[in-house]
Amino acid sequence: MTEKNQQTLKFSAEISKVLQLMIHSLYTNKDIFLRELISNSSDALDKLRYKSLTNAALLDGQSELRIDLFVDKDARTITITDTGIGMSREEMINNLGTIAKSGTQEFLSNLTENGKKEDASALIGQFGVGFYSSFMVADKVSVTSTRAGSPESWQWESRADGEFTIAPATAPAPRGTSITLHLKEGDDQYLDAFRLRHIAQTYSDHISFPISLTDVKENRTDTVNTGSALWSRSKSDITTEQYQEFYHHVAHSPDEPWLTLHNKAEGKLEYTNLLFIPSIKPFDLFHPERKRRVKLFVRRVFITEENVEVVPAYMRFLRGIIDSQDLPLNISRETLQHNPLLAKIRESVVARVLSELKKKSVNDAENYTKFWNNFGPVLKEGLCESVSPKDQILEVCRFYSTNADGITTTSLDEYISRMKPEQEDIYYLTGERIETLRSSAQLEGFVKRGVEVLLLADHVDDFWVNVVTHFKGKKLHSVTRADIDLNKISGEQKAEEEKADKPSDEKLEALCGRIRDILGDSVKDVRTTDKLTSSAVCLAIEDGAMDFRLERFLIEQKQIAAAAAKILEINPNHRIIKSLMARMDDKGADIDDTVWLLFDQARILEGESIGDLAAYTNRVQKLMEKDLAA
Repeated sequence: MTEKNQQTLKFSAEISKVLQLMIHSLYTNKDIFLRELISNSSDALDKLRYKSLTNAALLDGQSELRIDLFVDKDARTITITDTGIGMSREEMINNLGTIAKSGTQEFLSNLTENGKKEDASALIGQFGVGFYSSFMVADKVSVTSTRAGSPESWQWESRADGEFTIAPATAPAPRGTSITLHLKEGDDQYLDAFRLRHIAQTYSDHISFPISLTDVKENRTDTVNTGSALWSRSKSDITTEQYQEFYHHVAHSPDEPWLTLHNKAEGKLEYTNLLFIPSIKPFDLFHPERKRRVKLFVRRVFITEENVEVVPAYMRFLRGIIDSQDLPLNISRETLQHNPLLAKIRESVVARVLSELKKKSVNDAENYTKFWNNFGPVLKEGLCESVSPKDQILEVCRFYSTNADGITTTSLDEYISRMKPEQEDIYYLTGERIETLRSSAQLEGFVKRGVEVLLLADHVDDFWVNVVTHFKGKKLHSVTRADIDLNKISGEQKAEEEKADKPSDEKLEALCGRIRDILGDSVKDVRTTDKLTSSAVCLAIEDGAMDFRLERFLIEQKQIAAAAAKILEINPNHRIIKSLMARMDDKGADIDDTVWLLFDQARILEGESIGDLAAYTNRVQKLMEKDLAA
């Protein structure tokens, strides 16, 4: 490297930490350094091929797109060279000196806090740090690069000691990037050309660009891969291992795919998809950007994987490629967004994925549970979208319910098959946690009658239940609604109520009126209910109003100013309510305090805020003093 115009720069703090973690052997399989470098070269070639469609001058007489590996046993070096897009000086500083991506801190915290080697290898590619795996085997790395269309060549060098140097290259280099690894003592196995060829074939046979390996000492060059796109081959010609390595390439994850979908659509619409569902959650699954990780190709030419909805956001767990035969090669990304052919491909892929998920849910329920636990909340986001196939999504959804044991989930079809003869609706309850939902007072009458209720505790549940109102002719009905009449459903509770000495309707209406007067504008209304058994009161919502948790969310987001008044429902058979009825004509403060305590109790149970905490505390204290004095 020339010293003229040479500049020494510090690594960003995050990169320094990453390098130290690499150097101290967090990874159980060092071989992956070659996989990552070849994968980066493949990406650089893809980018150049795409850009050259509209600017042929970028190829500059060097039209062959390829990757070459060189191993020099005497010099103790491995060099990976590609004829791809290359990097300018600024790009080398940005790409090799910093992690210019969100998620850096999460990457580091997962490595340092978990400390699990198997987790570490899962992180390496996901956060754009594959290049730094070089330092697992090298004590010095040199990078020479020439940006396509630029006459300037630059050289970057580092010993992973907290800094790097960058300067003009000593001589002009051809377009593309060349990375030279100066191997550490003790890593001599990577100077064996046969070992390197085996590693490259294992990890990179699916790469669609030709890869060669030259043994400098023996002056021998061998072809490493077939150079054909894996997805273009017949399924019968592809081994499980080849599918897995392609998955590792596109997903940057060491796990085995939970499901592999390799299909070719022919007819009016022609495309090939090779898609995978991971068996572990990607770390950016719930990142606000909701990025998709499916690459779009047109006739085996990479186009993009960003800013284009090749698959919908609610299927962002998919990894892999879609290769269209119909889209034009020179299509712009802006035009793609509104292209009707891409919309049809997306619709077809969604239908295929949901069809495969339905088969798995029926034929391999236990294994399907693993998928649902990982990606169920994401898939349910599709229920909120206007153009999604909601019924097909609901068919593969799984829910906890009052009939299950806390581990087993149910489908909506299974729920419908267990409905009571007089039951017309599918009942559900949303909340923060399944365990909390199971103890909700809202469920008492349903459980007593043997009426199953779905328990929904994912954040997305608060939204989709306001969009999807029916499934196969059955209405989805929240148990918090005030319009529920459980009397029409037979069961043990109904039989007990018929025998019970119930107060007259006139007395109950009079009590409701008295409670309304006491609580005033704090309540929308006061009514009796048959859905309580052991609890005295609960809050309810009018049909068409927002559920509790959605309302709280909108208040937190400052979308609405305050919570709306709720309906207070009372249990006419409860001892406290009967006691209030007997003392209804009393004018003392005790009646008022009891009513307010019941109302506050109902608010607390639903996670609502109590308006006047001091008054609530005083009422509780008075009640305790009275009880102790008795």
